[in-house]
Amino acid sequence: MSYVEPKSENNMKLLLNTLTWKRNAIITLILLFSLIILNFYGLYTDKFNFLKPGNYVFPVLSLVHCLYLYVIWFKITEDELPDPKMRNLEYILYAIMIVYFFKIYDTASILSSASQYQEHIIPASFKPIGGFTLILYCLLPLFTLVSFWQRKDHIGQYNFENYNDNLNIWQ
Repeated sequence: MSYVEPKSENNMKLLLNTLTWKRNAIITLILLFSLIILNFYGLYTDKFNFLKPGNYVFPVLSLVHCLYLYVIWFKITEDELPDPKMRNLEYILYAIMIVYFFKIYDTASILSSASQYQEHIIPASFKPIGGFTLILYCLLPLFTLVSFWQRKDHIGQYNFENYNDNLNIWQ
């Protein structure tokens, strides 16, 4: 009797084979860069606002995400084991994911509030740019989760119980 893998595992392997870690990192960086630019754009005003301090929260948090992608890239290309600093960076990224979900909620609530302001002039770009921004914000957590799976697959589990025993300083 042969073992048949469940269909969900086959789908996950197909996704991870199609979306390699390099492609995922590049797509995530493009998403982050695009969302940083769109973060300064005001949907109601149809202008970029660089003076609002709240607009700088997402770009600063994106730096942590970029650092995590760099660490994954480095660990995979250099064939290194995971370390506690990488684990801590990933845990910080888990917390940042909450901000990503808040941005999805915030953008969706802004888009759904268009009917409340029908007597005001809403720019023609409101729905297209708002919808595009919402799609990008929804894609970002998905690609982030894929990067977590790829880290686990390519770099390994976080197992520091016998970390010092596995180090070979003479290699």
